[in-house]
Amino acid sequence: AGGSKRCAVLGDNLAEMGTANGWSGILVNGCVRDSEDIGRMKIGVKAVATHPLKSSKRDKGLRDVDVAFAGVTFSPGAFVYADSDGVVVSPHALEI
Repeated sequence: AGGSKRCAVLGDNLAEMGTANGWSGILVNGCVRDSEDIGRMKIGVKAVATHPLKSSKRDKGLRDVDVAFAGVTFSPGAFVYADSDGVVVSPHALEI
């Protein structure tokens, strides 16, 4: 998404797929839609903002690659912890 606020890159359907796959949460460097529905799901979602417009699907995307935004590089296998105050990324599991 590149931090764009022009459209939403995540909606309730993709969030539901994440839930079905056992994900705890999703970080989005962009906007989400269907935020009220997503808020009722058993998955945490952090995003830049909300936007009602769906994104267009141009390609399949990439997986298992480093992603960097907000001054942080997220590597495959990293542990991400989030709450209402922010996000912490660690290369190993933390004792909480």
